[in-house]
Amino acid sequence: MPTSDRTEARFSYEGLDRIIHERARLSVLTSLVSHPRGLAFPDLKRLCGLTDGNLSRHLAVLQEADLVSLEKGYDQNRPQTLCRLTPSGRTRFLDYLGVLEQVVRDAAQAAGRPQSAAGRPQSAAGRPQSAAGKTQSPAGHDRSGLAEPV
Repeated sequence: MPTSDRTEARFSYEGLDRIIHERARLSVLTSLVSHPRGLAFPDLKRLCGLTDGNLSRHLAVLQEADLVSLEKGYDQNRPQTLCRLTPSGRTRFLDYLGVLEQVVRDAAQAAGRPQSAAGRPQSAAGRPQSAAGKTQSPAGHDRSGLAEPV
């Protein structure tokens, strides 16, 4: 591909997958990637702040796209659905995160903001910022709305 073609579509971000990009599904996938053994439906519902119906619908979309698997079983004689990322779902999600990181780098560069070593935009004080522009603690955690540790 000639260089001029790549520069023309420099900000097209083809890797932003519409299935993943929806807020609730992004929340589900983020929860599942941080719990490799999977999560029971009620735990996933709580972490994502979704209703039973919303979570069920989003899981159906993610399952159809082979991003998650749902295993129905029993826990202490009670029905239980265990939700897990599929191997291909994990790969697609991590690829998607790489594209999001590029979006943040490009936007920070275009805005003239310095980058931290981790590629995150920094505030004027030199502290990393989240993608939403909130200053993060030195450990990299968004501290907005959180009380200081005691």
